[in-house]
Amino acid sequence: MKRIVFVLFLIISIAAAAQTAPVRFAYLSDIHISEGANSRIENLKRCIADINSQPDIQFTILGGDITDFGADREFEMTKAMLDQLTHPYWLVAGNHDAKWSESGCNTFAKVFGYEQFEFEAGGIKFLGCNCGPNMRMAPALIPHESLSWLDSLTRALPREQPVILVNHYPQDTSVLNYFQLMNTVKQCNIQLLLGGHWHRNTILNYEGVPGILGRSPDRGKEVGYNIIDIRDGQLAAHERILVNTEGQAIPPQDRKPWYTQALHETPQFEPDRASGRDNPYGLPGNYPFLKFDVNREFPNVREVWRSQDEGDIGCAAVKAGRYVLYANEAGVVKALDAATGQECWRFATEGKVFSTPAVWKKRVVIGSTDGFIYCLSLRNGRLLWRYRCDKSVLATPAIHKGIAYVGSSDHVFRALKVRNGRLLWAREGIAGFVECRPYVDDQQVVFGDWANTLYSLDPKTGQPQWTWHVKGSRMLSPAAVYPVKAHGKIFFVTPERKTYALDARTGEQLWVSTGGRESIALSPDSETIYVKTMFDSVQAYATAASGVEKRWEVQPGFGYEIAPTPCACSADGKLLFVPTDKGNLFCLNAADGAPLWKHKISVAMLNNILPLPDNQLLVSTMDGVVTLLKY
Repeated sequence: MKRIVFVLFLIISIAAAAQTAPVRFAYLSDIHISEGANSRIENLKRCIADINSQPDIQFTILGGDITDFGADREFEMTKAMLDQLTHPYWLVAGNHDAKWSESGCNTFAKVFGYEQFEFEAGGIKFLGCNCGPNMRMAPALIPHESLSWLDSLTRALPREQPVILVNHYPQDTSVLNYFQLMNTVKQCNIQLLLGGHWHRNTILNYEGVPGILGRSPDRGKEVGYNIIDIRDGQLAAHERILVNTEGQAIPPQDRKPWYTQALHETPQFEPDRASGRDNPYGLPGNYPFLKFDVNREFPNVREVWRSQDEGDIGCAAVKAGRYVLYANEAGVVKALDAATGQECWRFATEGKVFSTPAVWKKRVVIGSTDGFIYCLSLRNGRLLWRYRCDKSVLATPAIHKGIAYVGSSDHVFRALKVRNGRLLWAREGIAGFVECRPYVDDQQVVFGDWANTLYSLDPKTGQPQWTWHVKGSRMLSPAAVYPVKAHGKIFFVTPERKTYALDARTGEQLWVSTGGRESIALSPDSETIYVKTMFDSVQAYATAASGVEKRWEVQPGFGYEIAPTPCACSADGKLLFVPTDKGNLFCLNAADGAPLWKHKISVAMLNNILPLPDNQLLVSTMDGVVTLLKY
């Protein structure tokens, strides 16, 4: 009898899942709203007006890159326009919203009220989550909190309920931990992964799971968006065109569907939970370059200890006495035992943290996106003082002679007395927000912002000494690079793929060379800078030369590479450690660039490499790993 009841229940459940009411919604992606982008603003308004003219459209979904630069004002402008929709709308953040966020990825949630969404229409569960990378130039990385949220939801859903997931990126190796998302959605009756990022309509297949990417409203001169219809067990996507390819406004036209699929009534997929020593993440076999078996080639490199944080990590890990210090993106500052990796203490801020801890004597200084600069006791994490700024503090402090120098997102750069938090000076008028660690010595403080500018200030007074500007898009700004100084020159690299040398006293440009992006390091003897490029190469330049003197350039084999993480040298200057955006660490001979060994730590970007005595390295990664290596 129980079996009959169970079978009847199952049949009824399947039938109910199949009997979904018709669903019709508008889908837009990559609208890239910014101040001064008048055509994009006008085209979004066109789309909104046309959507409102169709009473059968039930809601609108936007698939990321809502803004162009993640600025607070851009989010506010966009919300004001989207609020003109006469029906509900839901949206997810894209990489443009997260990478260049002056708030440290807080404003999206403040303006729209969420970072993930879930709702039901016609019996279908719609889910949406953010994609990262939060505040770092790297391939996408879906945050831990989003994966945990998604996992709990998909486990709790009725097994037969149809699900559509919205995430900005295509769910392939464009997303460093895509396999974790795929394993999660395979727990439910996933029907479709809906994305954007490519600005064009595209049909994809993710290990059998159907996927489509939607167009942006602007495609050349043509303006339009997608409408998705779901009825009678069928899904169809078609374009609605408002302006033709000649730029002429036309009566709105619905094109034939460019994508169709049948909905399945029962789950079609099972999670791939395979794992092992060479495959700790359970990676699918068709992407072997992501696996860890490379570590067998160099058994001389091993982990002393490894700690997995419950959140992502957007800063470097540093060693101070018996502690290893770092902070996670949930805003918690932690101290681990340097010998064992066990947690000793923690301190919670009220915002995400991307700032690396700076230590002076027994004090730890760090910034938070809650707008405070904090000073904690190194011994127990007790709050000693905090200083309030008007916006997020994303930047890493540099401490010189007991003074902490740090920028923020409120267009102010500050110098604070570490002993008591007293403000020594505040230089207002910084054009863009600051995220880097400044270079500081007795003569100057040098740092860049996200408004195309490199600054040199007097460390005693904060008075401007000189500024240097890069031309073109603000995305080419010298903002993520940590400048270095040698032989009276300031060296830095920019996303325009150039390496620069300036006169440290005047800011005059002395030379420029092709190569680089945001990663640069100085040798211990100050005679050489090392630059990691985007295209599988590392360059070495002589710092004392009057012009460009490239000592060597090699291709270690890391491939296309965009991580801003600096390279690092061993204390004796003989080894160069090169980080990557996919969790790989390369060791080169610093004299000629010859590859010596490589080691895979994670699938995500390495935040830092800190050489320590006794052939040890301290490393943190964006997906929450802190590890001590012995080589």
